[in-house]
Amino acid sequence: MSDKPAHNVAFVRETTLPPSPPPVAETGAIKWMRENLFSSAFNSIMTILGVLAVYQILSLALPWLLNGVWNASSIRDCREILDGATGGCFAVLTERWHQLVFGRYPQDSYWRPTLAFLLMFAAFAPVLFSNLPKKMLIFTGLYPFIAYYLVWGGSVLVPILSLVGFAVGYVVYTRLVDRSFATGFFGGVAAAIAVWYIGGFIINEDSTFLALEQVESRDIGGFMLNLILGVVCLSVSLPLGIVLALGRQSRMPIIKWICVVFIEFIRGVPLITLLFVANVVLAYFLPPGTNFDLILRVMIMITMFAAAYIAEVIRGGLAALPRGQYEAGDSLGLDYSQSMRLIILPQALKISIPGIVNVAVGLFKDTTLVSVISMFDLVGMVRGPILASTDWNGVYWELFGFAALLFFVFCYGISQYSQWLERQLQTDHR
Repeated sequence: MSDKPAHNVAFVRETTLPPSPPPVAETGAIKWMRENLFSSAFNSIMTILGVLAVYQILSLALPWLLNGVWNASSIRDCREILDGATGGCFAVLTERWHQLVFGRYPQDSYWRPTLAFLLMFAAFAPVLFSNLPKKMLIFTGLYPFIAYYLVWGGSVLVPILSLVGFAVGYVVYTRLVDRSFATGFFGGVAAAIAVWYIGGFIINEDSTFLALEQVESRDIGGFMLNLILGVVCLSVSLPLGIVLALGRQSRMPIIKWICVVFIEFIRGVPLITLLFVANVVLAYFLPPGTNFDLILRVMIMITMFAAAYIAEVIRGGLAALPRGQYEAGDSLGLDYSQSMRLIILPQALKISIPGIVNVAVGLFKDTTLVSVISMFDLVGMVRGPILASTDWNGVYWELFGFAALLFFVFCYGISQYSQWLERQLQTDHR
């Protein structure tokens, strides 16, 4: 027999072993690089080539940025300060920033468009964020008249009269719309025009009441002009695009074909052609001596152009809804307007958010085309007064880089807001 003692009880550990750390290649930056940069031979080669390309770009750009000259009176002074070294002549931005931002707007009145720009965020906030108090929409409705008064100046009676005209027209519309939509619409338009016509005599008699210095449209330029065109045209083209999309799906042949012809014609014509029409051709169809502001003409053309594209985007959202959604409105006893407002359009607009944002970003960038018709927006100021001067002739990268930076900041902001809105509305129907 064996001399070893017999073990009849199995060993059981009373405490757990401490957890072992994960492998180094499975955590942190090493894991991210292995999965995203070096997951395969092809990706490894592309990563190495990308790093070399970034290094080459930075080796050229960083000295140009870090050695830049910010204080000089001309490009010749910049070259003397650099003395053959690599560096940008950013002094043109410090010398001409007011032209790039405000154009030829009076310098002692810069506070007016600046205040209008800041108030714009307060006006758009209740529209963009649904959790804010609805009472703020009152300021949203008043903002267009306040912004016009601040930017263009003149008597305060002008925006007040415009506001009263719209208010009277809306009241008349609500009273007559029960008879028919056409009766309410044309009745409201006639009432508004009557108020404006009568109020015109009052303004002529007292045109200095609380008046700011009046600024001509030709003096409004720089990036401020791009912002005005982008904000106004997008704000008007969105509801117009919804009306066109609904009109194209109408069962009434006349309304349907009017919308179809308008959309297809506008989408088939380049925007620059419409701008030339606004600048030159449109004057031939107006009575002699008529003063039709160029900025207003350009706003009309850009709005029509954007509305046609937005209409097609929204029509795609309407077509994406199942037929049962339309039948649900009929089963609840809703009329056409109630069904569209409460059931169809909220869903269609959620689906159409990416397309609408795409049109909005493109519209904002296309406002630079007005420089072709001799309007001094941001690009027009760079190509015109600044580069035409002997002091800064030859400075290109600094000016156009600054313009690209401004447009990128605003377009990126629009894109980020749209992604946030999609997450809030859960457009993927999760």
